[in-house]
Amino acid sequence: MTNLMMLFDIAVIVLAAKLAGVVVRKLGQPAVVGEIAVGVLFGALLQSNQVTRVVLSGDVRTALNAVATVGIVLFMFTVGHEWDHRVLRGNGRSAAGIAVGATLLPFLLGGGTAIWLAASQYHPANPVVFVLFVGTAMSITALPVLARIVIDRGLSTTPVGRMAVASAAAVDVAAWVVLAVVVSLASGVSSWHMVLLVPFVLVLVFVARPLLSRALSRWTGNGGFGLLFVGLCLCAAATEWFGTHVVFGAFLFGAILPGRDNPVVRRHVDEVDRFTRGILLPVFFVIAAINVDLSALGTAGILELLLILGVAVAGKVLGAYLGARTFGMERGPARAIAVLMNARGVTELVVLQVGLQIGVLDTRLYSIMVMMALFTTALTGPLLTLLQRRHGPIGRLTSAPLEVEVPAAAHVG
Repeated sequence: MTNLMMLFDIAVIVLAAKLAGVVVRKLGQPAVVGEIAVGVLFGALLQSNQVTRVVLSGDVRTALNAVATVGIVLFMFTVGHEWDHRVLRGNGRSAAGIAVGATLLPFLLGGGTAIWLAASQYHPANPVVFVLFVGTAMSITALPVLARIVIDRGLSTTPVGRMAVASAAAVDVAAWVVLAVVVSLASGVSSWHMVLLVPFVLVLVFVARPLLSRALSRWTGNGGFGLLFVGLCLCAAATEWFGTHVVFGAFLFGAILPGRDNPVVRRHVDEVDRFTRGILLPVFFVIAAINVDLSALGTAGILELLLILGVAVAGKVLGAYLGARTFGMERGPARAIAVLMNARGVTELVVLQVGLQIGVLDTRLYSIMVMMALFTTALTGPLLTLLQRRHGPIGRLTSAPLEVEVPAAAHVG
């Protein structure tokens, strides 16, 4: 019965997610907004509908959790592979300035908000970890979603779009490094586990990468694909053992994978990406949203949501804008980049799910933060449209030449 219901649930989830994606795309939104909304709807139905509780019973939910975990590992692998330090060449100074502003200000504002929440309502077991985690969650920018918006808006060949992608790539690295530290502090693993993480990364870069390059040049068929999957699982399992999380190992393995310009590697990664975003990510959205309980928020919870939403938007937009202006960018392009950096999407959900799993977030705050991720991503399109109406096409806001490529596999969204 469990297998039957699991397969039935996956079919329903994927169909609903795809239909929602089509609808919101027609409304000018990235598909991920509709897919997250479907997940929240499933979660709400689970709270109130006896039929849904049967369809998503405990055993079925356990099976779907496993599917979602595989999905998020594969997704982080593709994100890591698409992260390319070359996007910073020639634009590193400006991109770094935007990234610092778009990371530091929301982190500080989020941390300040977390201090107030910890003192007034949540009383976490480890206040330091709680403050660091909330600050990190506030500073997230979803590079895959941002890149999708850039492509959909015809900005992929414009200076504004390219600089936004470069800046988001820098933010990604900073956020994952800080989050790895926060998770290790929360997990309470032995310090020597974390010490081993540094040589592990060095081995990946200087030993595993060259070996993979040689192996993939010889194994051009299914053998190469199998090798990638084995390496990915081992790397993700290793970082889990080190006390961080499987998502960090998946991201690292994708980042050190050679051959971004190799057609064989590109084909393998594209195959993983299509299956992940088409089948597995919608399941992850539902699993992530099952723990969202909007009915328990009440008036106080709605006020908290408005506070956190305001802090998230103000911190990210103002921080990115000030960073861009500090490094000499004109007001028009600075505004556009600031709006683009506010997209959080699926990356934020990954971070929040990690926070829930390690016990930093309770169901109430998790629900609020998921809604914040949904709203901030949904706001990006309308705010860009508003800028276009006031200032004309965003691509013509500046004529400064930039040499940045938008990630080729910016499919999520």
